[in-house]
Amino acid sequence: MTATSGGAALVDAGLLSPVRAGTPVEAAVCDTAWLQAMLDAEAALARAQARLGVVPKEAARAVTAAARAERLDLRGLAVASRETANPVVGLVRALTEAVAHDDPAAAEYVHRGSTSQDILDTGAMLVAARALRLVRADLGRSATALAALAREHRDTPMAGRTLALQAVPTTFGLKAAGWRKLLLDADRRLERVLTEGLPVSLGGAAGTLSGYLEYARIDGFLGAQGGGAESAGAGADAGRYADALVRAFADETGLVPSALPWHALRTPLADLAGALAFTAGALGKIAVDVQSLTRTEVGEVTEPAAEGRGSSSAMPHKRNPVLATLIRSAALQVPVMAAGLTQCLIAEDERSGGAWHAEWQLLRECLRLTGGAAHTAVELTTGLVVRPERMRENLGLLGGLLVSERLSAALAPVVGKAVARRMTSEATARAAESGLPLHAVLAADPRLAGAVDEKELAGLCDPADYTGAAGALVDRAVDP
Repeated sequence: MTATSGGAALVDAGLLSPVRAGTPVEAAVCDTAWLQAMLDAEAALARAQARLGVVPKEAARAVTAAARAERLDLRGLAVASRETANPVVGLVRALTEAVAHDDPAAAEYVHRGSTSQDILDTGAMLVAARALRLVRADLGRSATALAALAREHRDTPMAGRTLALQAVPTTFGLKAAGWRKLLLDADRRLERVLTEGLPVSLGGAAGTLSGYLEYARIDGFLGAQGGGAESAGAGADAGRYADALVRAFADETGLVPSALPWHALRTPLADLAGALAFTAGALGKIAVDVQSLTRTEVGEVTEPAAEGRGSSSAMPHKRNPVLATLIRSAALQVPVMAAGLTQCLIAEDERSGGAWHAEWQLLRECLRLTGGAAHTAVELTTGLVVRPERMRENLGLLGGLLVSERLSAALAPVVGKAVARRMTSEATARAAESGLPLHAVLAADPRLAGAVDEKELAGLCDPADYTGAAGALVDRAVDP
């Protein structure tokens, strides 16, 4: 099928973004979902105004009934938005026509006193809230799976690696507990944003709510604003009405009230961007570790198998770690896009020409990439295959060199700290050069004659017996 000026050929099907293709978050942030969220904002605004008596309840019901995405021409709205720089102008026109078709008298109450940014920003917060709930649910499932892995492998020794090389022993349980900790940290950040940081947008044309107030005045709910004492009284009434409208709008949408209009105060987007970037990074840490541990030369874990998964178009013998690869791809993209959202804090005047418009696609991509990564991580963590025998085999690759730290400490009371460190360094070099076990090289050193026998040295050189407080740390992290 070739691209045309309309129709299904132009749908973003995720061909170049497989990490989110077919996942629940994809539907939650698609164009139809975004359109429905803006319609939900319009309907909620009408209901909020009806609660305050400035819109007839019958009209609010008519607006709510007509505010269905399937009744509007999505592609037509998108193309028409080129003439207005945002989709809300065309949406309001189309929604007004739909309401007029059902209830002509109710049509004049669509978008009453509002402005495009109020509707689009509120819709964006609704889309974000729906996506974040999906992400948090998936993070919870992965955290549960990782807790089980941490408990099961509490004492499973493996090589700890620093700067890509084996360092000292650790346990796979501690690694899994660390992965889980990152996901819990991410979930706390998302929870805070979800419960405190997604506000309704209600500011009117320039952040004064003037349009909402004027309609309330026309309908007799506010006094006229002139000069002197009467003006002060009207101003107080206007403030009370504005607060009441914001609270009612927040209640109707399930979002939080905002103390000030935020058309050019983009804290909600910056906070959301930061939480999404952290979440993607936390998932990416798991992915890059799995990629490293599943290397042919390491082979300590493998991804869950599935028919056809991981196949190579050129090398039939390969089974690539595609789940980790998908997650990592998202983790590399989201922070860059999140930086773009944060940059939109630099919004001029009371409403921006360009910075606001630049947010929309960046936000959608951050949401669906993070959501896709979180959903993919569930399959990875619940099906990860751990290979303790391979971990133990790799622990022996250096012939005891992984415990040089321990040997220096253990031999210090015998020969002194400086000598013990020098002796261990020399012995590890000889062992690496000769291929002999480290304990055998040390046992032949005359400085230890009669003080430490070879059996004791062999025990000190067993990396599986040198995992520090790993087990206790797992217990603390998983079962506090």
